[in-house]
Amino acid sequence: MPEDVRDQNLRPSPEALLEKAQAEGRGRLKIFLGAAPGVGKTYEMLMSGRAKVADGVDVVVGVVETHGRVETQALLDGFEIIPRVAVDYKGRKLEEMDLDAILARKPDLVLVDELAHTNADGSRHPKRYLDVKELLDRGIDVYSTLNVQHIESLNDVVSQITRIRVRETVPDSIVDMADDVEIIDLTPDDLIKRLHDGKVYFPKTAERALTNYFTPGNLTALRELALRKTAQRVDDQLLNHMQAHAISGPWAAGERVVVSIDDHTSSASLVRYAARMASRLRAPWAAVYVETNRSINLSETQRDAIAANLRLAEQLGGEAVTLPGREVSEELMRYAAPNNVTHIVIGAPRQPAWRDWLRPSTAGLLIRKAGHISVHVISGDELTVSPQRGVKPAAPVAAFDIRAYLLATVYVVVALGAGVVLDQVLDVRNLALVFLMAVLTSAVLHGLRPALYACVIGALSFNFFFLQPRYTLTISDPDSVLALFFFLGVAVIASNLTATVQRQASAARQRARTTEDLYLFSKKLAGTGTLDDVLWATAFQIASMLKVRVVLLLPEDGTIAVRAGYPPDDTLDDADIAAARWAWEHNHAAGRGADTLPGAKRLYVPLRTGRTAVGVIGLDSDRRDGPLLTPEQQRLLDALADQAALAIERVQLVADVDQAKLAAEADRLRSALLTSISHDLKTPLAAVLGASTTLRDYFASLPEDDRRDLLSTVVDESERLNRFIANLLDMTRIESGAMEPNYALHDVGDIVGTALRRAAKILVHHSIEVRIAEDLPAVRVDPVLLEQVLFNLLDNASKYAPENTVIDIKGWASGDQVLVQVGDAGPGIPPGDLDRIFDTFYRVRKGDQVRAGTGLGLSICRGFIEAMGGRIVAGNRTDHQGAIFTIRLPRPHDIPKLEEFK
Repeated sequence: MPEDVRDQNLRPSPEALLEKAQAEGRGRLKIFLGAAPGVGKTYEMLMSGRAKVADGVDVVVGVVETHGRVETQALLDGFEIIPRVAVDYKGRKLEEMDLDAILARKPDLVLVDELAHTNADGSRHPKRYLDVKELLDRGIDVYSTLNVQHIESLNDVVSQITRIRVRETVPDSIVDMADDVEIIDLTPDDLIKRLHDGKVYFPKTAERALTNYFTPGNLTALRELALRKTAQRVDDQLLNHMQAHAISGPWAAGERVVVSIDDHTSSASLVRYAARMASRLRAPWAAVYVETNRSINLSETQRDAIAANLRLAEQLGGEAVTLPGREVSEELMRYAAPNNVTHIVIGAPRQPAWRDWLRPSTAGLLIRKAGHISVHVISGDELTVSPQRGVKPAAPVAAFDIRAYLLATVYVVVALGAGVVLDQVLDVRNLALVFLMAVLTSAVLHGLRPALYACVIGALSFNFFFLQPRYTLTISDPDSVLALFFFLGVAVIASNLTATVQRQASAARQRARTTEDLYLFSKKLAGTGTLDDVLWATAFQIASMLKVRVVLLLPEDGTIAVRAGYPPDDTLDDADIAAARWAWEHNHAAGRGADTLPGAKRLYVPLRTGRTAVGVIGLDSDRRDGPLLTPEQQRLLDALADQAALAIERVQLVADVDQAKLAAEADRLRSALLTSISHDLKTPLAAVLGASTTLRDYFASLPEDDRRDLLSTVVDESERLNRFIANLLDMTRIESGAMEPNYALHDVGDIVGTALRRAAKILVHHSIEVRIAEDLPAVRVDPVLLEQVLFNLLDNASKYAPENTVIDIKGWASGDQVLVQVGDAGPGIPPGDLDRIFDTFYRVRKGDQVRAGTGLGLSICRGFIEAMGGRIVAGNRTDHQGAIFTIRLPRPHDIPKLEEFK
């Protein structure tokens, strides 16, 4: 295919166009990216700002840190600087960028230094990049600066290079959303020279920096990282440009990366490694946690670490997946096979080499099972700090149940009583089994700690009451010492195993209940057809599963308003309204326990789909202070919110589709009406005009026969025009719902006769055969409507049946129905048109001849018959060629025979 033809067949990528559309109305972000402090990012940002001022752009300085550098300070002259706002922090006054003042000023461009800066407590946002996001959302352009070590996915790599961990980081999504990334590059020798000259730090600080951080090797490695990151960003921009403009070129390979995580401290660095790999490959990726039997014994800290790693994966653009299973390598391969995974990232084995003989490591098993999948075994960084949550979790409250310990005591007392009875017939060492039963009972019914408690008091009771010398805690017989020792060992092991099984069973039951609740919720949402039903079901389900109070807010008239709640509550104070609006506008959690606007009464979480936020969930509980949800509850809320958001989007899309269908149908009807009027109105008018003009101009010279023919033409075409207008009026009555039949009992034969007399002129070239059963009962119909239906059917038959053929009209009773049938000997109805024959303005086109007509007659027939409670169906005759239309009318009960009625 020629190059120009292939280019013409290309279409822009919908994803690229959608990304471009989402960026419309948002401010542009330009990041000046450097490999290290002192390369001149702030200087270059100010120079670019000055160039914009020279071009007439309204530029203000939000915050610029000069660090005492004379050249940078000199560049500030001439800029409008927004005064910073003072924030009280631990008795000290800290100055932060005044976000509200900038928003009120509404400049074209604002200069914001140090994008990774952490704001003082009490600020609206905890991080400066969140301030920048709000500026961009308001349509204000931003220039900002950033060092490569502050990028989240590169944080652990930089710490390995420099041995210094940077605590302030910026999510990669912020860098990815930047419209321009300009790298500020300086060779290591030039930067070190600047340090020696005192242009970066003061002399003492510069000396320490040269020793620890600013070594030639470190600077070279950081410079490479900065260049690679910028090259990646430029490549992404180029690919997006090619897709948006349908430019032919290479496409990304269908790669997919999966990283296996657990509770170990190195898992966060594995997630970042997978994110970097996926970014290089431009591939989707997922972080997978396999929940095995060992997961039951994890502490809350370990569970929190897993949740944090899964959240980190989502923040870095990956998918978080939790899989239940028995063995990690098996579940990873089971997940990788159907998902076309090409790369698996896993941590290096942490067990000693000798243990591989007893139990191979997960990495070793995975390598043997991987086949064509590449396995990347990474050592990871154990010093990695888990990222901060957007919403603080509530600590799970473990209630102390004294009743369990009391019941364990009862079990031991019962065992003691049984031992006293059995002491007469059993050896003393066998009596230990009786106490072991009490320990196992405690483990099964109440868990590990009551079981260990029962183990201790059972051992003491066994020693005191049954081991010689009795009624003391001393033991004289060595065999008894062994018996007590093994009793304790067996009791501890058995109670631990039993309690573990009990915890697993309890967790499985809880997971089954949760899964069942989610399934029922999903089923309930699938059966809802209105938005109110979806909102009520969502509020009730979240409230019942999380034991909280719920309000649901949806966008309305440019703002967001309460649409549902459980229990019903639509009163929100100003702080809650602000938090809810911010959560909706920025697609991030806000309010109680969140990083943004934590002073609100409720926690507000956006309801979001893959496209956008569709609403906000507000959560509250009787506990007035502290975070609301544990990490497990947060994950459950995410699952519920995702289902609810999809259901809301589905209802909204259905409404949009219905409106689109109505609009398309209206356009089709309008087009059909215009086409019909242009032909079927113009044709009879032209005939009437021509005949009447001829009569006017040549009346005296025309023979009598010609005058009669011309007058007949005027009358016939006027009647045709009258029928056309009548059809339009009848269709208008049907479409408007103003059809109210005037019911009465009538003889079908009489109505057929009236229709035949009315259609005599159009049937002049056809033979009519009428067969109405003599015992046909009267029907309760509107005679005018039924006559019009029969007339339209006869008119239709006259158009499609050849001349000198027979048109049949039959009438008979069958069960509870009276049937009237009109058949012709025409070409029949094509099978593909049978379902559409009664549609408005639809006309069958068969052969080369196009019959006159509007396509309204049969549609009117259906409307009139259905208005009278009947049905009309179309088909083809079986005895010979031709179409047949059958009218089915309900037969009134207790109606006399026709001859009696007469």
